[in-house]
Amino acid sequence: MAMASGGFYLACLLLGSLGFLCILFTTYWVQHWRGGFAWDGSLHMFNWHPVLMVSGMVVLYGAASLVYRLPQAWLGPRLPWKILHAALHLVAFIFAVVGLVAVFRYHSHTRVAHLYSLHSWLGLTAVILFTCQWFLGFTVFLLPWASLWLRSLLKPFHVFFGAAILSLSVASVTSGINEKLFFSLKNATTPYQSLPNEAIFANSTGLLVVAFVMLVLYVLLASSWKRPEPGALADTQPLLCERE
Repeated sequence: MAMASGGFYLACLLLGSLGFLCILFTTYWVQHWRGGFAWDGSLHMFNWHPVLMVSGMVVLYGAASLVYRLPQAWLGPRLPWKILHAALHLVAFIFAVVGLVAVFRYHSHTRVAHLYSLHSWLGLTAVILFTCQWFLGFTVFLLPWASLWLRSLLKPFHVFFGAAILSLSVASVTSGINEKLFFSLKNATTPYQSLPNEAIFANSTGLLVVAFVMLVLYVLLASSWKRPEPGALADTQPLLCERE
């Protein structure tokens, strides 16, 4: 793939490393400092929430967004890449739903109010928009009923909201980390403002998430790494009408 520069593959390597570290750091944080995982309505059930949201709404979502930037997707049939794009987003959506179930069940079990914080509003907005985005993409861009002009009309909105949802996700993740630290370390021997080891580690996890999303957005916006468009028809052709 001569069309791809070494910088692109370097960015992909960095993205893979950052995405892996985001999940690893989040998992280690809740395992080491917050007691690990369970599915019983306890605080340990809540611990699934940050891991699944970072894995789904940030890492998998970012990976799915970059499928069409791969040089291998520029040539040959687009069907496998469309399926991969949709499938990765679907897995990300499933992770997000399970992550929401974990936090809602924990709140119900412990009689904590639902959806009172800015973090929860940002996160729920991101998931609702993601739901609309996925179903819009499936019904308009993958199924054959939509006309060419409708696909051409909606494609810029689809692209914009893809980046907007990722931006909302990183805002929700970072505010959620901050909120969790405030609550968990509020009555601790070493409070948050004294910057204990847990706070340093969790803040660093937030910075990794921000770095990952910033690099994803850079790759998406870099014009030299965008897939060449042979024509409007090829770009907006529905999945079920494509040849293998």
